[in-house]
Amino acid sequence: MSERTCLHDVHVALGAQMGPFGGFDMPIQYAGIMAEHQACREGAVLFDTCHMGEFLIEGAGAVADLDTLVSCSIGSLQTGQCRYGLMCNPDGGVMDDLLVYRLDEQRFMLVVNAGTQASDAAWIEEHLGSDTTFSNLSADTAKIDLQGPAAPRMVKALLGEAIAGLKYYRFVQTAYRGEPVVLSRTGYTGEIGVEVYAAPDQAIAFWHDAMELGAEPAGLGARDTLRLEAGMPLYGHELTPQRHAGECGFSRAMAQDKTFIGSDVVCDLSKRQQALVGIQLEGRRAARAGDALCDGSGVEVGVVTSGSYGPSIGAAIALGYVDGALAEPGTALTIRMARSELAGRVTALPFWKQGSARKRIEGFLDAG
Repeated sequence: MSERTCLHDVHVALGAQMGPFGGFDMPIQYAGIMAEHQACREGAVLFDTCHMGEFLIEGAGAVADLDTLVSCSIGSLQTGQCRYGLMCNPDGGVMDDLLVYRLDEQRFMLVVNAGTQASDAAWIEEHLGSDTTFSNLSADTAKIDLQGPAAPRMVKALLGEAIAGLKYYRFVQTAYRGEPVVLSRTGYTGEIGVEVYAAPDQAIAFWHDAMELGAEPAGLGARDTLRLEAGMPLYGHELTPQRHAGECGFSRAMAQDKTFIGSDVVCDLSKRQQALVGIQLEGRRAARAGDALCDGSGVEVGVVTSGSYGPSIGAAIALGYVDGALAEPGTALTIRMARSELAGRVTALPFWKQGSARKRIEGFLDAG
């Protein structure tokens, strides 16, 4: 039986179509994927991400241990800064992708995927030294993502000046309704927005308060089309234990000046046979994960990892791995499906290039 987040009854009351994801019963859509997608591009939407896992790593050995466990640089993180990284196995495969938050000099919060939470916890505890402690905060921590160009002014109305000056991949520890919350700015949609980590009852209150200000609820369907247009990876699709991390192209998540588990494979250019690319198709019909990618001679050269119609692009788009020689934008590819073929071309990522995610937040705080 699937687990439920603290917002489950809220979703049901709002008429959400529910379905399983990461071991949880989650909202797939409310008004519809297309409408929710557009609401994020033009207004603000709420995503229930309470299914994600949160770990606390602290102690005198925390920096050294995390630098060994995670591909991104931990020691250079400033307090109040977060960073995207990969946790790899010794073969360079991706066990999970995660966010690292530096709470203070010796305290860090990791945000991990729902489906890998148990295995992540076991792996991390196995690789911590005696000067580092591990706590799983997931059961007592709820997470809501409020995304879209109207989101900052809503956050200002609810949390006051805590949002002012908040930079991309930074966070603040503040209060909401008199209780402590973490307010961060990372995002998974290509648009400006925030994430709020709070106790479950606070999260429910925040959800209702944001809806009263005009935020629309959105489900995993729109979250997937938004992240695909933004060129963001999804664990289990673009990132897997069998696919070594060096081929995914997220070089910013891989520190070159340290050794981490799997780094001898990940950082070895000679071991990168394929590359993750964006593919834009000629029509609206979408490719699906597992479809073969072929070159102009019909030879199989890769595989689709994610595919969908891109509402903001006006065409079907996909992510997939191809042989390195075919990763150049403009390269023609054929997607071989079970009973037909589709034509496409390698496209530079992200597909959606007008996103607001990295813009200065001051320009959004007083928008009407």
